[in-house]
Amino acid sequence: MIRIFDIVFSFAVLLLVSPLMIIAAILVRTRLGSPIIFKQDRAGLNGDVFQIYKFRSMSDARDAHGNLLPDDQRLTTFGRILRATSVDELPGFLNVLKGEMSVVGPRPQHAGFLKHYSKRQMMRHFVKPGITGWAQVNGRNSIDWDSRFELDVWYVENKSFWLDMKIIFMTMVIVLKREGISAAGHATMPEFRGSQLSVQQKD
Repeated sequence: MIRIFDIVFSFAVLLLVSPLMIIAAILVRTRLGSPIIFKQDRAGLNGDVFQIYKFRSMSDARDAHGNLLPDDQRLTTFGRILRATSVDELPGFLNVLKGEMSVVGPRPQHAGFLKHYSKRQMMRHFVKPGITGWAQVNGRNSIDWDSRFELDVWYVENKSFWLDMKIIFMTMVIVLKREGISAAGHATMPEFRGSQLSVQQKD
């Protein structure tokens, strides 16, 4: 039932917002150049790695040595608008149609994070990752990693169709309010390198 819902919902969203996605793609190409779609290895169900699709929101600006500048220097005003409106996430519905993601579930994180998770935090991979999730409607990027992963695990332990419907509704409200877009003092979420909690639970 969940898979059928994912397919129908994602197809409907892509059909509805296709004009917006075309405009976004043109603007990304004009303002940020190629590639239009940002791809990155993320950890999905059971920790299996897949490539997530998002509209590119950062430039390729580099320093004198050819190294990429920090995120806050590469995230342009246009890129901030894409993120604030969550338009950058729309290509992710293609991942849902491919079966790599679900509409609702823990947000997929960088594959490199896997080695830092505690056993409890790894439970977030017992279900498919989602476009939105319980952590996204309870603070999004404004909460720390430990709190975020605990919310993800709570979702796994309490997953139901009606909880998913509640999360989808709450997501629409939060997107309209543009809440929790960035972590305090950061353009994006800082990299997760483990925590004292995860270290203790690995022992």
